[in-house]
Amino acid sequence: MTQLVGAGAAKPRDIAVAASTEFGVPLFDLDALPMDLEITRLVTDKLLAKHRCLPMFRRGKRLFLGVSDPTDLYAIDEIKFQTGMSVDAVVVEDDKLQKLVDKAIEGAEQQMPDLGDDEGMELDALEVSGGEDLETEGVSRDDVEDAPIVRYVNKLLLDAIRRGASDIHFEPYEKTYRVRYRMDGVLKEIAQPPVQLAGKMSARLKVMSRLDIAERRVPQDGRIKMKLSKTRAIDFRVSTCPTLYGEKIVMRILDPSSAMLGIDALGYEPFQKDLYMKYLAKPQGMILVTGPTGSGKTVSLYTGLNILNKEDTNISTAEDPAEINLPGVNQVNVNNKVGLTFASALRAFLRQDPDVVMVGEIRDLETAEIAIKAAQTGHLVLSTLHTNDAPQTLTRLVDMGVKPYAIATSVSLIIAQRLARRLCMACRQPIDVPAEALRKEGFPEEEIAKGMQLFGPRGCPACTDGYKGRLGLYQVMPVTEDIGRIIMAGGNAIDINDAAKKAGVWDLRRAGLAKVQAGMTSLEEINSVTID
Repeated sequence: MTQLVGAGAAKPRDIAVAASTEFGVPLFDLDALPMDLEITRLVTDKLLAKHRCLPMFRRGKRLFLGVSDPTDLYAIDEIKFQTGMSVDAVVVEDDKLQKLVDKAIEGAEQQMPDLGDDEGMELDALEVSGGEDLETEGVSRDDVEDAPIVRYVNKLLLDAIRRGASDIHFEPYEKTYRVRYRMDGVLKEIAQPPVQLAGKMSARLKVMSRLDIAERRVPQDGRIKMKLSKTRAIDFRVSTCPTLYGEKIVMRILDPSSAMLGIDALGYEPFQKDLYMKYLAKPQGMILVTGPTGSGKTVSLYTGLNILNKEDTNISTAEDPAEINLPGVNQVNVNNKVGLTFASALRAFLRQDPDVVMVGEIRDLETAEIAIKAAQTGHLVLSTLHTNDAPQTLTRLVDMGVKPYAIATSVSLIIAQRLARRLCMACRQPIDVPAEALRKEGFPEEEIAKGMQLFGPRGCPACTDGYKGRLGLYQVMPVTEDIGRIIMAGGNAIDINDAAKKAGVWDLRRAGLAKVQAGMTSLEEINSVTID
């Protein structure tokens, strides 16, 4: 038909009327219906250009497709497969159809948020670990290889790395779709791509993460490795969760260089650092790091492992998943589906002559008991728990079912931690706080008497709301003989906390106030992350 029109042998209108009459397909004038970009986005740009067709309107699960050649059944079947809808062909004039197809593709590109200049890096050629080449129901190869989507997703990941984000949130809603970065512990909305792109972006991220793109009913976990240069690669830990209007995807950014910063960069007070180093040097015992998700537990553990990682030391870790790759450390990914649990991995480690064992998290009694036995039999064990502070960690182990005497004889050090936003040194401003208010906040009387200058946030182009980066707040509590007796006597977290204070252990609040006094963060920020 295109050849007939091009040769001037027939007019597009005459051909459309003849095709409608011959094949019994409805005839439609494209001038009578304004183009709806939301409807056209149901079909990928590649298919629109390949088959010269145009989705015009829909009725429930029926899609009405404008075509100039109603005999092209292959095009109708491919679009039916891609959309998951029943497709009814409608004959339209070829010249008008071509113009609207071009306009639809151009409109889609304009809808895509501005990618901006990327300093010469080829976004569509960026090296990332790929998944299997899947082509499943409702998701075609065009969805996951669509060049604008590939470039846009890569751009979002690169921007997150450059802006120092710790997490990326992709969130679908009924009429909107938003992307947020967590920067310095606070979520900030970065972009609102068209909601029609939600499915394509989810498919792209799941393929990059080696996840099943056809499974949208249950949560999935995966990871992505993005190679930025010959010497630097960034890992993303990916979690998907089905919501009312699609899949929410959250990506945790894992920078291996963070584990190489050294203990001095983590923000320990000098006496806290000395305690951590002292117990890392012991040949046996258990060091537990506790805190909520995103509080920096992993970096603390990996920093300790990096200190211990020497030629004469055999280190094995069981993680879910292994977040940072450490050469010289034998890392195992837990896989419950095949029976590779924390407990089974620990049993295997103990048969392989370990010096240091790291368990990603103690979640159940079986794992706790094996870890404690390892700590009691000449091994140094490092692990994490989810509790509010160090004293509650000991009572949490008792609640799990671990015998009190086993806890007292195996756990040697507990580190509770939080992350607080660091004041921007370029724009922080001094603030005056009355002495009475300082007393109520918990500052020591002798420090108030000496006089202190506190600082607050201001905000400048180099920071985010007056803050730039984060610092750690730590409670480093050795399990002393007195605390061991309290545990075996059935004491609670309050009794343990009182004994720790007598031994000179700072709680998280006291550690935070020290950072405020040093001008590193604000009193407002410490009040938001610690309890007075």
